Amino acid sequence: MNILKRRWWLAAATAVLVAVSAVLTTAGSGGANAAPAKATAAQAGGLGQLAGLLPRNHLTEESALQVDLSKETVRLPLYPGTANGKTVWYVLLDASDAGLAHDLGVNYAPKLANIAVSDPAAVQTVTLASPAPQANPFGPAAVHFAGAPDFSPARIATPGPDGFPLARFQPGSVAGPGYSPFIKIAGSGVVYNAPIVATGDGPFDVTRHTNTEDRVLGIHIAGPSRPGQFAESWVDLLFVKGFDAGQPIVYLSTDAGQPLTAVLERSTYVPALDNASFNGGDDFPGSARERLFGFINGQAGPANPNAQGFVHLVRDGFAAADASAGNTAMIDALRNGGDLLNVFGDFPTLADPRHADAYSPLWDAQLGLWTPKAVAAGLNTRQIDENQVFNLAATRPDLLTGVNPATGQPAPYGSAGVDINCAVIGFTAAAPTANLAPPAANSQFPPR
Repeated sequence: MNILKRRWWLAAATAVLVAVSAVLTTAGSGGANAAPAKATAAQAGGLGQLAGLLPRNHLTEESALQVDLSKETVRLPLYPGTANGKTVWYVLLDASDAGLAHDLGVNYAPKLANIAVSDPAAVQTVTLASPAPQANPFGPAAVHFAGAPDFSPARIATPGPDGFPLARFQPGSVAGPGYSPFIKIAGSGVVYNAPIVATGDGPFDVTRHTNTEDRVLGIHIAGPSRPGQFAESWVDLLFVKGFDAGQPIVYLSTDAGQPLTAVLERSTYVPALDNASFNGGDDFPGSARERLFGFINGQAGPANPNAQGFVHLVRDGFAAADASAGNTAMIDALRNGGDLLNVFGDFPTLADPRHADAYSPLWDAQLGLWTPKAVAAGLNTRQIDENQVFNLAATRPDLLTGVNPATGQPAPYGSAGVDINCAVIGFTAAAPTANLAPPAANSQFPPR
């Protein structure tokens, strides 16, 4: 845990914002004198399909074996590897090359090619085994990782007097030396998002997560394949709900560059990601990041259609509890909206290819704080669209400000220095195709 201790003070400061890193999408759009779009937020903001299997034509992560909305899980192929002479298991989520992404059934994320700019440690170079035909007639070759996460620490998320900020926190999964979920195979320049989610040869702890990531709810390791067949291993992972371009989406959070973010996201703390290119970047040269929007003090309440954010997550989303398939109260709470409900920026299904191809699984949090005026008027409502959030921040600073990560006090709106590895999985209603509002003047760059 030395890596945690070295960065703990900064983590605590960033923590305030990290927790915020999922809710900054709230009042609406319009000019400086326009009323916030409270009606839009009240009428929209539904979560889409809540039970059963998600139709396959609703997936962006085409390799997903299934998305079970009743159990809040996505089932993904599980691949074998090694790290430091021990067995590890990983999933594939994104690739920086369009052809390989299509072939593998993962999200195309060209920005990942920039991830090592100014931060070489954000990508680890791995090697690939070359098995003989007798050893592997049909199946993946083992990937040899330079490092792996340590899943043994107990995740701690003790609520504070108001739920959030947390009174005490500790990540349940911490990167070991050399580990990053973003990999390049030696000899190739393609960057893959390939987080390790379990270590060892089993049995796997999917209750306290001593050898699995905190979102792992089930693992199946296949036996030997029959002649002419492929026996597939898989993992069930607890997904997260959010919004993009006014539509409800599901995604998978696996890693974060700050300790508190990792706690709230039930993901692996990977310090090497903290300087990935680059804070405040999105549609600029060299950026590997895309924007994500969150609020610190959105509304709360398990039956509240306007609930959203960190206070809501801690109070209503069982943030302090371990995630397990047997914790049905937690599963039901999340299924009905107990998540952070972040608003995402660009998405693979957007009609404009410029915005579809700007998707990246590495998200740069734009964190906001509702003003006392907004809270008193009940305007801290659920937000669902990137442009509406930007417009609000640009035109209504009397309702929404940024946050100082060290103090939790109001600050100019913008990047909060929080980054999260979240791969999108699909959508639960209509596909996100376009933003709900045009951008206000000077609210974004380049002009939309």
